[in-house]
Amino acid sequence: MQLKPINQQVVAVVGASSGIGRETAKQFASRGAKVVVAARTQSALESLVNEIRSAGGDAIAVIADVSNFEQVQAIADKAVEVYGRLDTWVHAAATGVIATFDKITPEEFRRVIDVNLTGQAYGAMAALPHLKREGRGALIHISSVEARRSVPYQSPYSASKHGVEGMLDALRLELQHEGWPISVTNIMPSVINTPYYNKVRTKIGVKPTGVPPYYDPSLVADAILYVAENPTRDFIVGDVGKAIDIVQRISPALADSILMLVGFAGQHTDEPKSEDAPNNVFEPIEGYDRVQGDFNNLEIPAISDWFDKNPPFKWGAIAAAVLGAASLLGALLPGKDV
Repeated sequence: MQLKPINQQVVAVVGASSGIGRETAKQFASRGAKVVVAARTQSALESLVNEIRSAGGDAIAVIADVSNFEQVQAIADKAVEVYGRLDTWVHAAATGVIATFDKITPEEFRRVIDVNLTGQAYGAMAALPHLKREGRGALIHISSVEARRSVPYQSPYSASKHGVEGMLDALRLELQHEGWPISVTNIMPSVINTPYYNKVRTKIGVKPTGVPPYYDPSLVADAILYVAENPTRDFIVGDVGKAIDIVQRISPALADSILMLVGFAGQHTDEPKSEDAPNNVFEPIEGYDRVQGDFNNLEIPAISDWFDKNPPFKWGAIAAAVLGAASLLGALLPGKDV
């Protein structure tokens, strides 16, 4: 499957007002792609388009709530109307409610699913006809490591991300069966330092935080641009996320034990915050048209992401590790008389 070089692509980035989506749109534009950015917050989109154009890039904005299919469809249609086609669809829009399950209302739970799961499905539905018309393209959906391992206080968010993985796995098989050269990628970030924790609703009495450490949003954007040119099934961003995935596969009970130790206190800051504070669950929220969150001091670098973007080195390192382990084991085992 051959995808176009980024400088020949028309890219839609959904959920571009802040965080990962905003950084991704900027990176695509800086590499020469024509970019359609979408979100609910008009002022944030206007500032993003101005920033891209000031740097010499080409971008337009579409206001859209991803829980409304017609509005999502309008994003794809606008890309084709203005630029003549659509090559890559990046879907990053998300919201959440940080609370124990028994304190989440049915309306809140449904809204998180509507945005984080149904909205992702609407994105794929809107983009696919245009990608098929082009004869190739990429669907890139941003879920989370929580697609693999749920965490406390985030039951609707974790449920939605598990659902995204299930949807994409089915869709990918269907496209392969029908012979469409369309790449379907699930990007699963670890805890990323974006304004997400400023914008979601909290019912734990304080401003929430992801369980540290954090990673820079640019790492996720780098992964997105990589898979936009290199068909990839899954991409977990951040070493901690990869470690969590491995532990969950080996022993869910061990993952439970780890989260019992760090998953509750680790999501609390010392800053009081009421559940009535402004949040983005049902309405857009102003003032967060930026990439970074508030936790720069908790960021760490990622090592394994480089290997994922350089497969020959990755498999070489794995082979070397296996051979080294085998040699060590052989040296430790007692010899046998023949």
